[in-house]
Amino acid sequence: MTTTEFDPGLLGEHCWLECANGERVMLPVTRWQELDSSDELLLAACLGPTLDVGCGPGRLVEALTRRGVIALGVDVSPVAVDLTQARGAPALCRDVFDRIPGEGRWRHVLLADGNIGIGGDPVALLRRARELLRPGGSVLTELDPPGTGLRRQQVRLSSVDSSGGWFDWARLGPDGLERTATDAGMDIRWLEERGGRWFAELQRA
Repeated sequence: MTTTEFDPGLLGEHCWLECANGERVMLPVTRWQELDSSDELLLAACLGPTLDVGCGPGRLVEALTRRGVIALGVDVSPVAVDLTQARGAPALCRDVFDRIPGEGRWRHVLLADGNIGIGGDPVALLRRARELLRPGGSVLTELDPPGTGLRRQQVRLSSVDSSGGWFDWARLGPDGLERTATDAGMDIRWLEERGGRWFAELQRA
């Protein structure tokens, strides 16, 4: 089976992102498995067909499906896809930059749990998300805390027992959002903190 960098965390192993500058960012692997109260801000904003990019174990896809919202998870990890499907939620093993079902017809694209960092270039990722959205659609994204700005860096996933290979990742905080959104051709509809987590909704400029 093909593996990806985040598979140990998907399977519940405590791990962190080790940055090239020596910084460590602990990953909330427990939260990936089950909803918490902060997730409701994202879920309540999903008013139509929603694509969850980097769906992980599928808690958000499952929750949306149970609410009667058409939802699809995509993830490059077969482990993530298997875990999502085991919840009874639909998911595909697919890179977001590859062909995606329903391109140009999704009402929302979800980038939760730091997935704005996929590929190390939030502007490129948001531009891709715009291609997936229907007119009037939006990106719902989770951000790092204020003071993060925009950090594009090499990271690797590490645990007590092992470290993976280096890959490109990005971290984006509220203080870096306006410039990033503008460069991607998007406007900030709202920005809100909930339970110590930060979320935003972006629409086409």
